[in-house]
Amino acid sequence: MKYKIVFIHSAGPQGRYEGSTGLIHYMKEQLGSTHEIFTPDMPLPNNPKYAEWKEVLDLHLDSMDEVILVGHSMGGSTLLKYLSEEEVETDIKALFIVAAPIWGLEEDWQKADFHLEQGFEENLGHIRHIALFHSEKDGIVPKKHFDCYHKLIKPDEQRIIESDSHLFEEGLPELVESIKNI
Repeated sequence: MKYKIVFIHSAGPQGRYEGSTGLIHYMKEQLGSTHEIFTPDMPLPNNPKYAEWKEVLDLHLDSMDEVILVGHSMGGSTLLKYLSEEEVETDIKALFIVAAPIWGLEEDWQKADFHLEQGFEENLGHIRHIALFHSEKDGIVPKKHFDCYHKLIKPDEQRIIESDSHLFEEGLPELVESIKNI
């Protein structure tokens, strides 16, 4: 039996060699023999709306008994909001957040429907393992977002990648290694 992973991609274009596609391809290449990776198309990635992304999560998670979740950038923000506000029946083995912004943290990061409720982190206790990954010199989402999540969530695992990548087009071996260890 293969482990199930649901990967929620970043905002913006998701065509070949765009957005999260390089990271997804790498993960499928590295984990495909042991894991089944679901990568749902999220509605309007160039102008995401939380209510529409929530519907896709409802659909996918309602059909699974146990899952590993990976959220990249906007996908990570979306998963944190969803998991902290919704009653999820699915057993979440692990949650991996990669290069995710905290909406509302800074003037440039204002997307009100993705803002997290104060105290959101208190509603994540049902998740067995939470891990944060971020590039040290991410040119899209500054490292201060990682630092803030780290203080609030107190993850089981956190990794700063010595890189300036946000998209991880060539993959993220540290993430794959961590998933294999779950």
